[in-house]
Amino acid sequence: ARGSPARAPFGWWGGLGLLAPRAPSPRLLRSGGGGGWVAPPPPGPADRVRAWSETTFEHLAGLAAADAPGVRMCASMALYREEPAMPAWARSVRSFRAADRNELPPGYRFGFRFEVPLVEMPTYLPFLSAQVDAGGARRVLRTVARLGDLADLAPDVVVNCAGLRAAELVGDPEVYPIRGQIVRVANPGLSVSVRDEAHPLGRAYVHPRANDCVLGGSLDTGEWDTTPNPDLTRSILRRCRELAPALADSEVLGTVVGLRPGRREVRVELDTTVLPGIPVVHNYGHGGSGITIGHGCALESAALVATL
Repeated sequence: ARGSPARAPFGWWGGLGLLAPRAPSPRLLRSGGGGGWVAPPPPGPADRVRAWSETTFEHLAGLAAADAPGVRMCASMALYREEPAMPAWARSVRSFRAADRNELPPGYRFGFRFEVPLVEMPTYLPFLSAQVDAGGARRVLRTVARLGDLADLAPDVVVNCAGLRAAELVGDPEVYPIRGQIVRVANPGLSVSVRDEAHPLGRAYVHPRANDCVLGGSLDTGEWDTTPNPDLTRSILRRCRELAPALADSEVLGTVVGLRPGRREVRVELDTTVLPGIPVVHNYGHGGSGITIGHGCALESAALVATL
């Protein structure tokens, strides 16, 4: 139906009862095609987001140090045309410093250098899935329209990670789509992730991966259309080539559009009302910050389950 994502099967990991989309569909999940760069987190709830971010950063940094599939620490640079104030996230990253003038691309006078984890989702997601299987999970695939459709499985608890579909499944009117469009190009040898959140043509970032670069992007609140916009593709290429001139002749490999699950505040909480007789732990509404806060949210969700 117009105004809502197409209904898709959800995976049921037996025992715990983890409700999540069965596959990284571009209509439901951003992770499979996104850059996976640890970025400034969503606005709230502020104290919990800060804790989730710090926990997730250290977890991903540890995975990078252990050479986990798809995870590495990435040299990064934030660019500015005017002298910026010290960013609030300066203490949340590693090796923070002012960029040297010779590190800046043409047209930029200021920048900050730092290191953050970068996660290549096409490699990392299978790694996570294998951990679920190794833990003894039993997968059941079925189409559900509401949480009550799961009652016959008699779970002890449901962990609701339905993302954008949570609005329909649990009747949450605060969930909304945040449309994002990225462009994949061949990597000419870049190793530094670069971004300019105030580019005149729109936010711009270049995330180099092993076999390509992810260029972005857009944050279109309330937009459901997942058709790639050719004009936006051209704009993304133009602004990102200003950030990284070495991309000038890079082959365009494709354009990806995804819908991030937005919400005024990330929802991680225990709910005993939505599914009578079965407790539900909600974990959704991360917007474009799933990588930034995801592990911290997962640990808090697990702690809530442990209290039952």
